[in-house]
Order: sequence, then C-alpha cells, then structure tokens
Amino acid sequence: MARAAVPGRLTWQSATVAATRAETATARTLILDVDGWTGHLPGQHIDVRLTAPDGYTAQRSYSISSAPGPERLEVTVQVVTDGEVSPYLVEVAEPGDQIEIRGPLGGWFVRRPADPRPALLIGGGSGVAPLMSMVRAATSPTRLLYSTRSPSDALFTAELATAGAAADGLVAVTHVYSRVAPAGSPVPPRRLDADDLARVVWPRDADPVAFVCGPTGFVETVADLLVGVGHDPANIRAERFGPTGG
Repeated sequence: MARAAVPGRLTWQSATVAATRAETATARTLILDVDGWTGHLPGQHIDVRLTAPDGYTAQRSYSISSAPGPERLEVTVQVVTDGEVSPYLVEVAEPGDQIEIRGPLGGWFVRRPADPRPALLIGGGSGVAPLMSMVRAATSPTRLLYSTRSPSDALFTAELATAGAAADGLVAVTHVYSRVAPAGSPVPPRRLDADDLARVVWPRDADPVAFVCGPTGFVETVADLLVGVGHDPANIRAERFGPTGG
C-alpha cells in the first residue's frame, strides 16, 4: 500500500494543450489540461514525452511554472537549438495537440504551503520557471532575485512587475542583467555578485530558506556566494540544469 502513490506519478498520462502564451522570442508557456491531475507542489517538475510517426520517442523534464491547482498546469519552455523536444513545444504545438506527461516529480526542491519561513528565490535565465510557481503560490514573505542577459530575455516580465508592486508587499522582485541593462538604468550590466545578494538576503535569525535554479555554473556560484554573505548552508536548496539536447 505504501507504494501506491508513486506508480501514479510515474505513469504516462495524456495531456491536451489548452492554450499557449509567448513569454519571449524564444520561450513560451503551454497550458495543459490533464484528466485526473490532482495538483503539485511549487518547485516540482514533469517529464514530457513526444513520439514520432515512426515510433521514435524523446523525453525531457520541465519545471511546472503555475501555482498548484487541479486538472490544469503550465510549463514554460525555452527553446534549445537543435533540440528534440523544446522546438516542438515552443514553435509547433498548438491548442488541441496531445502530449504525454508523467509527474509531478521531485520532493526536495519544493516550497510547501505550510512553511512559514521567508524565502529567497534566485533564478538564472529559464531557471526562474519553478520559482514562478513559488511566487504565484506565496503565503509568506518572498524575495526573487532574477538574473538574465537582457530585459528581452526575462520571462514573466509583466506579472513579476505586478507582483512586486502589490500593496501587500508579500513579494519583492529584483532584476540583474549580465549583458544589456534597460535604457536609462543607473546600474551597468554585470554578473550577479555578493553585493546583489547582500541587498536581498534575509537575516539569518529569520531562519530563511533559499531556492536557487539555473545553469550548473550559475547555481554553484550563487550557493557559494550565499554562504559567504551569511546564509545558513543547510537552508539552501538548488536545482541545476546543463546541456541535455533540448
């Protein structure tokens, strides 16, 4: 009986593309309808499998970017040049198409709704996707530090601006641009550094938790910097990605 819940998550299910939403020139969100979907925890992911007419299959993992909810979920995908799955999801898939998914998967890199601790979310590029699920489901103070190459590369721009300006002050959003800064910005483009973290890190006595997601090098650097500015290493949770073929 103890194993009954796991096979359900590991069983491939049919998902229907209900709608799509462009995020940038090279990324978009797919809204999926899944019969029997019971929800997820912010930070979890799904596997997506595509099958060609000749029977060839390819699968990749994508973080869930929507807040938890039944029947429907969202994944936000950045296209990978010469990839096998992401070009279809970003450039071809349209409402009514069906894909196979399994999940939700992952139990470490999750922000549980009952956790009252303040959270620091740090994302690099498309690594913001699982953090967006956490932002959308936030019930305790949350700070997002988001690093991208330029404003045009940033995902969820309008929604993050709205969340950061909300009167309840629950979510604060800070952007760092590594190559091109916004016009008129007093801060030149630069890589995220210890000074950036020092400005947003919660006091250690608040017992904050940090979630870091992005390319492997980015995640490793940020984790080291967090420890350097006084964050408890036991409260740092990291998820990294590297070249996978897309």
